[in-house]
Amino acid sequence: MTEFHRDRRKIDPTRADSLGDGTPNDNDRVEIGPTQLAFREWEAAGLHLPNLERMREYRWKRLVEGLIDRESGGLLMFDPLNIRYATDTTNMQLWNTHNPFRACLLCADGHMVMWEYKNSPFLVTFNPLVKELRSGATFFYNSTGDKGREAAAAFAAQVDEVMRAHAGSNRRLAVDKIMVHGLRALEAIGFTVEEGEEVTERVRAIKGPDEILAMRCAHHACEAGIAEMERATREGVPNGGMSEDDIWSELHKANIKRGGEWIETRLLASGPRTNPWFQECGPRLVQNNEIVAFDTDLIGVYGFCIDISRTWWVGDQRPTNAMVSAFHHGLDHIRDHQARLKPGVSIKELVFGGHQLDEIYWKQKYSCKMHGVGLCDEWPYVNYPDGWTEGAFDAVLEPGMVLCVEALISPEGGDFSIKLEDQVLITETGCENLTRYPFDERLMGH
Repeated sequence: MTEFHRDRRKIDPTRADSLGDGTPNDNDRVEIGPTQLAFREWEAAGLHLPNLERMREYRWKRLVEGLIDRESGGLLMFDPLNIRYATDTTNMQLWNTHNPFRACLLCADGHMVMWEYKNSPFLVTFNPLVKELRSGATFFYNSTGDKGREAAAAFAAQVDEVMRAHAGSNRRLAVDKIMVHGLRALEAIGFTVEEGEEVTERVRAIKGPDEILAMRCAHHACEAGIAEMERATREGVPNGGMSEDDIWSELHKANIKRGGEWIETRLLASGPRTNPWFQECGPRLVQNNEIVAFDTDLIGVYGFCIDISRTWWVGDQRPTNAMVSAFHHGLDHIRDHQARLKPGVSIKELVFGGHQLDEIYWKQKYSCKMHGVGLCDEWPYVNYPDGWTEGAFDAVLEPGMVLCVEALISPEGGDFSIKLEDQVLITETGCENLTRYPFDERLMGH
């Protein structure tokens, strides 16, 4: 009989058997999770912890219901974040994004199979919703070379075996992201391959009660990290020698020491490098009396994305009137758009309604007004009117959705930009702003 590492772990008899989120209190948990620092901070803040077992079951049921609604026999997932959603398991997430070695198949009868790296099945066994563990989902080129077609065919045969046992004659298979050999192998044995991302994105958009609790915890941890980054910035920049990379590293450190996972971008810039926006942070030394702007894009505790933006004025002088004016324009933008968020409002209404940017800011506006967020940036995408495509987002807001409300106030030909963003939960009656981090008083003209 196979002995897994999780079966050899011992519970300290002097402590409760479980942590507040339901995981073993043995100082040796397999799944990625919060640190003691995070738990202490959440307790001090009066936050309620999620029940992870209940959260996992909610997600599994959502996916099964999504398959049944679409009359699909199964959902085959390669995207690491979809696998995280389905199983709450992780394995070298960033490496896996460009070297797909894991796969998860969920059948419409609820049977769930995980293809894992053969030497690490213990990373999955904590979740009883995963009924089978297999290996052999690897057919990317640097691993299988010129035999990728054969490796994909062998994997497809395994999928076929599972589907015949748990989906019967239903050959409709939703797939999220698959390499060319894999797609061709599935189609060659008679599967009708359908768009899996439509299933996963729609399902993931509605957060359950425990997901919302987990996101609140992740949000608190992220904002604690931002506070540490701001303190380091305001102390370090006036003394000279502090680079954008130095500042950004503070948020990375704060995220990891609370049990967060990674940051998806390097979107922090200073001074004239804030315009145009989307320059990533680098070795530039930040000068006293300059703007520092950033977008967290942070994958934090419990795998939740906390995607908020702030702009700071760092120095002992007063920011320019143009900066203060632009900052207020950005506040007006996100506050007006947030006030429109409630159940039943259509994406199209949000696209064509709301606060209008001044002409000087229009050309360099942000790529969207709002976007969904969960384990990463998610569906739906709320564009500006000039980016609207009829039929692309025929949907209305529902309770449990979480949206990031964006503003980029970037004067065309200017030497600064203001970046602001809050993360907002759609409730039964309206919305709740989950973001508590204050705006810069100096840029507000105070």
